[in-house]
Amino acid sequence: MKAEQGDGDADAELLGAVAEGDREAFEELFRRFAPWLRGRLRQRCADPVLVDEVVQDVFVEVWRHREHGRNGRLDQVEDVNGWLWRVGRRRLIDAQRAQERRGRLLRRLAVLPRRHGVSAEDELLAELGDSAVAAMELLPSDLGAVVRATALEGLTVREAAERLNIPTGTVKSRASRARRLLRERLQP
Repeated sequence: MKAEQGDGDADAELLGAVAEGDREAFEELFRRFAPWLRGRLRQRCADPVLVDEVVQDVFVEVWRHREHGRNGRLDQVEDVNGWLWRVGRRRLIDAQRAQERRGRLLRRLAVLPRRHGVSAEDELLAELGDSAVAAMELLPSDLGAVVRATALEGLTVREAAERLNIPTGTVKSRASRARRLLRERLQP
């Protein structure tokens, strides 16, 4: 199955024009060969999105090779079909392998135990329920500000530190003291 092109010499001339930076020649090359390459790659891969990405990568590589000019590889290609097929097949194999590696990694990550438990602030809010805002009145203002920023507004320790203009270690220690004070004062 050959792409819709003239003879091999004409195709090589077209590729030579691409090597010289002729954008119209590149567009013509794409119009002629992209559908053909897509069809060939679809015979090896059922994922149309992956195939489209590979075809795009192939033509990006062709365009990049043009930077080598007439002394580069493009002007030395005699069999445009064969060359595009080799580049496309190689890119498809690389893409499939990368997809396979990502899948293996995701499967491994899925079975790992979760290391992030419920945050101390969320735990405190769950304990306090609706009386959380009222409980804030029991805290000194510096501790209340930290609890409001982290537990009620959902800021990270770093974001709370920036907002309150205090070090992150201070945010952590104030949050710990606030939890301890609230537990002491709210126990029946």
